Amino acid sequence: MSDVLRDSIVVAADPDAVLDVVADFGAYPEWQDEVRGVEILDTDADGWGTRVRFDVDARVVRTTYVLDYTYGDTEMRWTLVESDMLRRNDGAYLLTDQGDGTTLVTYELAIETTMAVPALFRRQVARRVIDTALKGLKRRIESDA
Repeated sequence: MSDVLRDSIVVAADPDAVLDVVADFGAYPEWQDEVRGVEILDTDADGWGTRVRFDVDARVVRTTYVLDYTYGDTEMRWTLVESDMLRRNDGAYLLTDQGDGTTLVTYELAIETTMAVPALFRRQVARRVIDTALKGLKRRIESDA
């Protein structure tokens, strides 16, 4: 069983603006360095991606996976549907309005590979994924402001 890891960052935008950025899957290769390609397979009635295929090159490994997404007013959650190298990739962006025009963005991630990988290494990789995603999100939002 994998651990759920989380970290947070404050960004200079309201939760709606943050949700718009994290749900814009087509733009991920512009601000997520390891994402090489994205294909939106399904959308909901509002046009939000609900099933998305990712092509990721993490230098050590290249993988493809499909995630299902659900949305709330202040969150976006995902679960793994299929992958060539992952057994689990479940997570969320949780958004907390700070009341001053900023948002606390918490990223949660539980990840397991199909290969036997020591738990310490798996946690290090997950922490790197979270850190890279949060810093990329902050750069993306604050450079567009």
